[in-house]
Amino acid sequence: MSEEEKQQLESLVGDTRQAEDGERIIARGGQCEHSTILIEGFMLRTLETEGRRYAVSFHVPGDFVDLHCFALKRLDHNIDCIGPAKIGRVPHEKITQVMQENAHLARLFWFSTLLDAAMHREWIMKLEQLTAPKRIAHVFAEVWRRLEMVGLGLADGFSTPLRQTDLADMCGATPIHTNRAISELRKHELANFQRGEVRIPDRARLEEYARFTPDYLYGEGELSLRDGM
Repeated sequence: MSEEEKQQLESLVGDTRQAEDGERIIARGGQCEHSTILIEGFMLRTLETEGRRYAVSFHVPGDFVDLHCFALKRLDHNIDCIGPAKIGRVPHEKITQVMQENAHLARLFWFSTLLDAAMHREWIMKLEQLTAPKRIAHVFAEVWRRLEMVGLGLADGFSTPLRQTDLADMCGATPIHTNRAISELRKHELANFQRGEVRIPDRARLEEYARFTPDYLYGEGELSLRDGM
């Protein structure tokens, strides 16, 4: 993205506001006339059924968290804040204008939604392949990589407002099972998760244990965007 395109993207934001921990930015079925850029903080894309919440993706600063609703107008899922967040709203008429006037930026918007789909596919596969401790390890590995991509990762891990209940919703496990899984990661010195701090002593060990490869994030590996967009 060129500096001019970055400025154009910033100019699309109609207004910004602070959102509270646990706030539902968009509820399933609600009419959407704008899309949301996550400026600071974290969000989950969630589904609810039979009294249980399931988290189907995690969002970091810089994500267009609901660009899908530009085309769909109503989402089949919810967007929930995890911790406080700063968000910017982009009216859909401005996105329409970009689509008509800037083909490259329009392609980047399309890429954003396709990247969401790539991460969904990886999560689905890992839910089938991995035990609960390895699923959580995979979440830690992915979030660390994604935060590094936006300059927010630490040398030995990352900070996050995620709670054990959120990890349970992300991994399809019960809170009790999740607690045991986190204890197992700590016991084997793969990852330590306490009070929102994730510390990972050996990235290679964690990623091997979680069967994690970053290719599907399109930042490095066989699918990296070496030749640009």
